[in-house]
Amino acid sequence: MTRRILLINGPNLNLLGKREPHIYGSTTLVDIEAQAHAQAASLGISLETFQSNHEGAIVDRIQEAAGWAPLKSSNAPSADSDGGQGNIHKLSRVSAIIINPGALTHMSVAVRDALLGVAIPFVELHVSNVYAREPWRKHSYFSDRAVAVICGMGAYGYSAAIEFAAKHMRVQEGDE
Repeated sequence: MTRRILLINGPNLNLLGKREPHIYGSTTLVDIEAQAHAQAASLGISLETFQSNHEGAIVDRIQEAAGWAPLKSSNAPSADSDGGQGNIHKLSRVSAIIINPGALTHMSVAVRDALLGVAIPFVELHVSNVYAREPWRKHSYFSDRAVAVICGMGAYGYSAAIEFAAKHMRVQEGDE
């Protein structure tokens, strides 16, 4: 089975390199994703990337990562349908999720529920040190269930997260 990691970036992370570079650095999301793809390939892992400013799109992508996706229309059965038992069809499953939820960290029960519902190990990632910033940034809806939390390492945090997820997947799958 090919090991696959899904890297999700939440709201405003498409502005990395432009938005508050004194906090988030000058590396763009395009640069981060290019480096992440190269690193994953060197580790023999397939990497998928996804960024959205919309909570529901992130929830949909997390559900897809589990191998299930909502049908576009629940009124018309299709060949991919499960016979009306939830209106979902089967997709490929990922081995791990790395998520930088951005501002959704502090407010999204929906994304938390999606992550818990799919039961895929996930790493919570933040470019800045959220514990050295505003008090409200110290609360995360994800950290208590994450396999690991990486913050304050800048763009390098993505490399650390991929390395950790790759190692964690090998251990979980019995390769080591």
